[in-house]
Amino acid sequence: MSAVTDTAPGTRAPQPRGGLSQSVTDSLVIAKRNLIRMARIPEMVIFGLIQPVMFVVLFSYVFGGSMSIGGSLDPARYREFLMAGIFAQTVTFATAGAGAGIADDMHKGLVDRFRSLPMARGAVLTGRTLADLVQTALTVVVLAVVGLLVGWRVHEGIPKALGAFALLLLLGYAFSWIGALIGLSVRTPEAATSGGLIWLFPVTFVSNAFVDPTMMASWIRPVAEWNPFSATVQACRELFGNPGVVQSDAWPMQHPVWASLIWSVLIIVVFRTLAVRKYRSAAV
Repeated sequence: MSAVTDTAPGTRAPQPRGGLSQSVTDSLVIAKRNLIRMARIPEMVIFGLIQPVMFVVLFSYVFGGSMSIGGSLDPARYREFLMAGIFAQTVTFATAGAGAGIADDMHKGLVDRFRSLPMARGAVLTGRTLADLVQTALTVVVLAVVGLLVGWRVHEGIPKALGAFALLLLLGYAFSWIGALIGLSVRTPEAATSGGLIWLFPVTFVSNAFVDPTMMASWIRPVAEWNPFSATVQACRELFGNPGVVQSDAWPMQHPVWASLIWSVLIIVVFRTLAVRKYRSAAV
């Protein structure tokens, strides 16, 4: 008589559920969890708002009268030039927070708890990045109000302005996947924060965000013009109707909206794939 060994249904390891609809549902559940956590720790949101507001005020009133935009030293003109760069910098700096949050979840063993549930494997990361996107959108709204107070204006109508904000949020979402990969690759939240910021400073400052690339050294100007960050800044200035649109023969500067879309989608595809693969291997 052959021995038959059956595993009790209650002891079987849960299997991840497949299907696009199930993945979307699981991602939204995780996003809701992270949003509730943010609401319970309001200082996370408040501190995230202070930094971009400080940048607007400092750049506007400290450097505003010394920056030439289109041959003019008018501080008001520089403020309008500045805001697209500050918007883009704000959404990309959210990368550090995304990385730190995921690293914290890994460090506390929360990811292992999620693995015990029958859920889509990529939902943990997707839900986290969606929650970060909501926080970024809130920050952008507050920043727009501050910009209006210091003299920034939209000159091309509401539809184009909404298009510019959509490009900004898409760029922020793309960069959050870079943060997710960094958060999965380090051991502590502190390392994720440092790793998320150290490369962002050259990306944001070697660009057209704060100065016209024509004022840069000849060898670094192409880097600034082909920077994905610069494409979004250029697109926003065009859509907002703000001064300082860079005149360049580089394709991203000639077609900034398309360049911004292509760069953001490419970053999402590449880094989401790498992050989900890293998550699966790290969680085994």
